[in-house]
Amino acid sequence: MDAELSVQPVAAASTAKKKINWYLWGTLFIIPEIVLFIIFLWVPIIKGIFYSFYNIDFVDGNHFIGLANYLRIFQDELLLISVKNTLYYMGLGIVIGFWVPPLVAIAVTELKWFQGGARIIGYLPSAIPAIVLYGMWQWFYDAVGPINSFLQTLGLPQLQFFSPKLAMGSIVLLETWQSFGAATLIYIAAIVGIPRDIYEAAEIDGASVWQRILYITLPSIRTLMLLLLLLQVITTSQGFQAQLSMTDGGPNNATLTYLLWLNHTAFRDLDFGKASAMGSLMFFVLILLSVLYNLLQRRGEKA
Repeated sequence: MDAELSVQPVAAASTAKKKINWYLWGTLFIIPEIVLFIIFLWVPIIKGIFYSFYNIDFVDGNHFIGLANYLRIFQDELLLISVKNTLYYMGLGIVIGFWVPPLVAIAVTELKWFQGGARIIGYLPSAIPAIVLYGMWQWFYDAVGPINSFLQTLGLPQLQFFSPKLAMGSIVLLETWQSFGAATLIYIAAIVGIPRDIYEAAEIDGASVWQRILYITLPSIRTLMLLLLLLQVITTSQGFQAQLSMTDGGPNNATLTYLLWLNHTAFRDLDFGKASAMGSLMFFVLILLSVLYNLLQRRGEKA
């Protein structure tokens, strides 16, 4: 009995030593990633906040000016225009693009054949490089492009896709086509994970396809839809790449988003102090959205 008691502490010490060794080795492997993460993410963020209080001058040197850069932002008429366009862009993304992936995912999972092929075809637009994507849609939207040519054969008037009224919607349409495939696969994985017994019981009770979707599928993926909605809001709030490539903020600032204005301020006007202040404001807004996203994600995991 005494021998067994003496062996137990030794075994426990050996197990603890093995765990410590595993933690040490794991830490050694992730140290390079942590260093790169700090250098290329947190250092620029901290320096950006620091420079937001300075007038950046590469000739005469930087000068501390306090909150002057922030005051200049709120005094600029482009602030209201860019925020309004960003909110409009986010809203269009929800109205036009948010509902496409779950609807396509539900339609694909209801197919009896060709499910694998439908998933591949749906994901293909996400694999197109951005430069090819924008060039292709420039051609689609052109006055002599396929869309207007088709409308002309039907005797309908041409559409000015890059007019002030249609420019933002045209950008949202192309981004929806390009990105819905990846979100669709996420929804398909969630739908496939729903127990089939529930669907079989509903079929036995005489439930139609629409009833199964309405009362089983949609409630089961409701939390996922909420999470992806918030993630889309965070993503679209940073939208500028398509606007820069397709319209450069025009016509008449109709597609000038907040981040595109920041880009113009930094690299066109060379006003890095003001651009740093704009980035700092955007950073704190995204922190709030990210905290909300994490809270909803934890709530979804508990549910």
